[in-house]
Amino acid sequence: MGLLIYGANGYTGRIMVEDAHTFGLKPVLGGRSKEAIKELADKKGLDYVIFDLNNAAETEKALQNINVVIHCAGPFRFTARQMMEACLKTNTHYLDITGEINVFELGASLNQRAIERGILLMPGVGFDVVPTDCLASFLKHQLPSATSLKLAFAGLGGGMSKGTTLTMVEGMGEGSKVRENGKIVSVPLGFKSMELQHNGKNLFFMTIPWGDVSTAYYTTGIPNIETYTTVSRKRYSKLGWMNAFSWLLKLDFIKEFARKKVKQGPAGPTDEARQNSRTYIWGEVSDAEGKKVQAYYTTPNGYTVTSLTALLIAKKVLEGNFKTGFHTPAGLYTEYLIDEVADVTPFTIIS
Repeated sequence: MGLLIYGANGYTGRIMVEDAHTFGLKPVLGGRSKEAIKELADKKGLDYVIFDLNNAAETEKALQNINVVIHCAGPFRFTARQMMEACLKTNTHYLDITGEINVFELGASLNQRAIERGILLMPGVGFDVVPTDCLASFLKHQLPSATSLKLAFAGLGGGMSKGTTLTMVEGMGEGSKVRENGKIVSVPLGFKSMELQHNGKNLFFMTIPWGDVSTAYYTTGIPNIETYTTVSRKRYSKLGWMNAFSWLLKLDFIKEFARKKVKQGPAGPTDEARQNSRTYIWGEVSDAEGKKVQAYYTTPNGYTVTSLTALLIAKKVLEGNFKTGFHTPAGLYTEYLIDEVADVTPFTIIS
């Protein structure tokens, strides 16, 4: 039956369902909520399947005739392993839209099993991490001797979906991650900051645990990696307090309160807000001799990019354009994968 979008009734899943026809795809829609999935499938004239990832037999049965899954039901720390295991048992190619470091590392740990089963495991086929992964690959080719990589992104307008925010809630109190000498290590959230200029405006950035801490290493081999996003200086000034009380933020009753608040809010940015926003992607590589190369480019809103890159990669896999095992987006499809997405500006070297 081709392609399954699991979690199709979520904010990003719905965008993907809307965009699928532009790729000539008629996906099967999947999820836990029969009412929501059936309504969406009937509206689009698509097949659907209902199953809970915590029921392994049910999941494997649902995947029997599926070639490729785009897994959209996060937070992926709770759902990725179940779907990956089912894909390994049913010889189904696995794609997801995570940005969670531990999920990428899980995928990497299953590389040999995926090769033996003849399937592709590619977490992070959305905004997490296609745009940054492509820029990392591009920069590595500009400076092959690079030993350090910094990547940053700034959403210029728009907002976050419930799914993205809930993933952040689950990570509260866990601090951040960087890669040092090839190893992923824990550091305080926002332990470094920097300022960049874009279109005449100063943008303030802090370090966060973005997926490239994992994936950019597999794509480029660069052993030292930091990832950044924009934040207000006011919020950054409060991080010392947050880091000091990180133990409190880990408590489940605190997280449950935050979860309830998130679920009461809007599903995500409106279509108008999404269409009118852009994303700035920046990167820098440097080597042991002090040589540096910086580059940037811009893309549409992150949720728009997620839908388009996930469907683009799914179509490639369905057409037989893949390698077995664990792979990163740019590692398999090169840095020019992002050029296949509409309204993306070229990479621009700035130093």
